[in-house]
Amino acid sequence: MHIERIPAWIADTNAYLVHTERGEGFLVDAPPDPDAIGEHIARLGVSVVGILLTHGHIDHTGGAGKLASGSGAITYVHPDDDFLTLHPREQLRAMFGVMPPGSYDVPDRFESLEHGQSLTIAGISLEVRHTPGHTPGHCCFYVEDEGTLFTGDQLFAGSIGRTDLPGGSFRQLVASMRDQVMTLADDIRVLPGHGPETTVGQERLFNPFRDEWA
Repeated sequence: MHIERIPAWIADTNAYLVHTERGEGFLVDAPPDPDAIGEHIARLGVSVVGILLTHGHIDHTGGAGKLASGSGAITYVHPDDDFLTLHPREQLRAMFGVMPPGSYDVPDRFESLEHGQSLTIAGISLEVRHTPGHTPGHCCFYVEDEGTLFTGDQLFAGSIGRTDLPGGSFRQLVASMRDQVMTLADDIRVLPGHGPETTVGQERLFNPFRDEWA
């Protein structure tokens, strides 16, 4: 399994292109710069068959519509975030008061994610872990065979996701961390929605919020 990190848009959101030697793959998150992401995909010659959205915030979903229509990829998101995913322009007006440059097309169709679900996309098997707190429908994606967890805005290197936006809950985020993230082994690679990668063990020891879920 190969993983390419593609930081994009004004929020420098990480999209991850996950693919195999066979040339098929999927995206984890799709910031509102589908042209830049698409160029990266084309350079590598990867056929994207799925787009997994960790949650419904525009900086993670805005490019999904154009990327899905161009590739035929299936888009996956948890339905508890429909109030965000399906209304990108309302999000932007609430957050910025203006429409910053970017792509905000909503995919024609979504497949619903659910906790504990096992998916195999492009020959890669992963587990869906519902981790509400940053948003009600936030999910992490665990690729056990590769020891890798895509955490979106649940967990960062040295921080956690904010919980002051609509639908956020610090209590829920801490519970999600305790029950769905910190149950994993120390050497699990953590690939967050913003910033550099880390490990579960690193965050267990040094994250400034560690006492909240201990």
